[in-house]
Amino acid sequence: MFSLGSDNHSGIHPDILKAIIEANQGHQHAYGDDTYTDKAKMLIKQHFGDTAEPYFVFNGTGANVVALRACVQAYNSILCAKTAHIAVDECGAPEFLTGSALREIETPDGKLTPELIAPRLINWGFEHHSQPKVVYISQCTELGTVYTCEEIKAIADYIHQYGMYLHMDGARLANAAVTLNKTFKEMTVDCGVDILSFGCTKNGLMMCECVIAFRPELAENLKYIRKQSTQLCSKMRYISCQLIPYLEQGIWKSNAGNANRMAQLLRQGIIDAGFDTFTQKTEANILLLKLPKQLTDKLLEHHFFYIWNERENEIRLVTSWDTTESDVRAFVEDIKA
Repeated sequence: MFSLGSDNHSGIHPDILKAIIEANQGHQHAYGDDTYTDKAKMLIKQHFGDTAEPYFVFNGTGANVVALRACVQAYNSILCAKTAHIAVDECGAPEFLTGSALREIETPDGKLTPELIAPRLINWGFEHHSQPKVVYISQCTELGTVYTCEEIKAIADYIHQYGMYLHMDGARLANAAVTLNKTFKEMTVDCGVDILSFGCTKNGLMMCECVIAFRPELAENLKYIRKQSTQLCSKMRYISCQLIPYLEQGIWKSNAGNANRMAQLLRQGIIDAGFDTFTQKTEANILLLKLPKQLTDKLLEHHFFYIWNERENEIRLVTSWDTTESDVRAFVEDIKA
């Protein structure tokens, strides 16, 4: 089945699957004390710098919860865009498991700025109000827009004045890196990101997410927080081994590059079909646009995608590492038909 519903719908890259099979030889120590995890940690440090302290987890929501728990107390608040994944698609897990309040901020494009954050930094030291401690951003955003390095640094510099942390949800970090032609380190550590949810599952891996702390005080208790959050895998090698070819062979870049190219091809095809009705820029592998309901209903008979905003009949299309030009052409031809 070809789907434009999510990059979670795609399969596993063959070289990743091969790495999992190769790791399935003999015995290794459990809970991350294995040779595959050691090598994966070394590669993460090569890509993110020596300050990077990685902790592998099962899934994206788990990564976000573990990262946020490292940053907050229950009396703190977490600032995020109203469209953020932690606000919309995690069933209240961040609030339930951190005890902290989410403070959602309206944005035109899914991106926060110091100017949008500033009105929320009030009531310091007042015990009747949650104290702001973390700003959460996702790269790329749920709307498919990408933060520039300058935009990330501006947020980090601003909130660090208040003793706050910047948490980046990098579920599609590879797609943003390809768009910006930047390294992982240039987009995170060098911009002042304090802790990262490094997502790989959407980009061709089977089940591999990683919390990476860049500050020693955040890394200090992560192993306990991960365990308490039920995110510690006993047979860790099957998660960590995937990162070895992903980073060593540049699979992250080729996979994300294809997804991004197919998104641009799809956007242009839809425009050529007479529907230049996009509601956001297409800067990675996500497209948002409005189509007549009659057309949307017909397309759904042959293709899978999600309605993003039912009132506006706005749909979201997501290309994947394995999306092909023929997949894109088939969708565009059905629009024309």
